[in-house]
Amino acid sequence: MRYLFSAILICLFVNVSAQDNKEAAPAKKKGTFYGAWGYNKDFFSRSDLHFYNDGSDHYDFTLSGMKAKDRPGFDQIIGSSLAIPQYVYRFGYYTTKNWGSELNFDHTKYVMVDNQVGHLTGTIHGTYYDKDTLVTPDFLKFEHTNGANFLLVNYLRRYEIWHSKLGKHHLYLAEKIGMGVVIPKTDVTMFGERLDNVFHIAGMIWAFDTGVRYEFFDNFFTEASLKGGFANYSSVLTVGTGKAHHNFFFGEVIWSFGFQMPL
Repeated sequence: MRYLFSAILICLFVNVSAQDNKEAAPAKKKGTFYGAWGYNKDFFSRSDLHFYNDGSDHYDFTLSGMKAKDRPGFDQIIGSSLAIPQYVYRFGYYTTKNWGSELNFDHTKYVMVDNQVGHLTGTIHGTYYDKDTLVTPDFLKFEHTNGANFLLVNYLRRYEIWHSKLGKHHLYLAEKIGMGVVIPKTDVTMFGERLDNVFHIAGMIWAFDTGVRYEFFDNFFTEASLKGGFANYSSVLTVGTGKAHHNFFFGEVIWSFGFQMPL
């Protein structure tokens, strides 16, 4: 958690410093708080999955170049829980018209593709391997399906590109840069043994987000954006005392709707 607290302090410090060099914003834009809810579609680069256990069930091996996909579940938005699909929420504060900070949570799902061929290197139960291997669910099934879960603190900048004559509609180009932690809940099967694990902080994440923000009638807005970054899962809980490590680049397509008010 110390990394998250450091990120918050850095973002707030940079935000305040940047504003010292800006002209004062109009009175009604001195401070605007907002909250938003939305959904995301995700894409992941290939990943090297490293599994290790120093206990009695000893193994230390890596599967290289593994593919993964998301599980958006948009068909469950209507008639089911709004939190089952890949959702996002944001709480932010524009301290001036164009500068601010944001707490950002993305409930993403990372699903290793079944029955793919990966290069297996390492030791399993005393036997050394260095060969291409068909990874079946009986051997390994690896999913962050209760969430790969990105929690970031973002530094915000927006540029107004259009507004209506009466000032009731505004269109902005919005940019965000941030860092934070990953909080997965991993469902893993290894050698026929399955465990749907607990939520835990497993590593760090860095991301950049750019999109279009449409504000209307002073208090409402919708935002569509593209996000990309790098996630490092340095300590994933697996089965028993086992752990895993992997990292990947990711891309997200995000839509959200929110409410804002001056403070």
